[in-house]
Amino acid sequence: MLLLNCPWCGPRDETEFHYGGQAHIAFPAAPAELDDREWAEYVFYRDNPKGPFAERWMHGTGCRRWFNAVRDTVSYRVLATYRPGDPSPVTPGDGDPPATGPSADAPRTDDRRMAEEAGGPR
Repeated sequence: MLLLNCPWCGPRDETEFHYGGQAHIAFPAAPAELDDREWAEYVFYRDNPKGPFAERWMHGTGCRRWFNAVRDTVSYRVLATYRPGDPSPVTPGDGDPPATGPSADAPRTDDRRMAEEAGGPR
């Protein structure tokens, strides 16, 4: 069983959360201009790495806010959790969070939108 650290509520059991898929998937800038192949790629195609993977989770029985987590798909260990709009504290391929703060990953626009919808930082 996983122990997830909600950025707002603290560590909680995995049963309190709902998985939301891959993190950092930007909504298309001009959705009306996408053809069927491009829509299929946006809706269905996701990464499936072996190692650290950024995911979205929602604290369903707690604050009901969305957040991101980096989980190692080999060991199932959660390496870090962070609020939408914040940079990932783990660079893919690192395996462990850095000791000196977050990496220089730029937050994606969908994370900012989700943070605003969830009542998070603006």
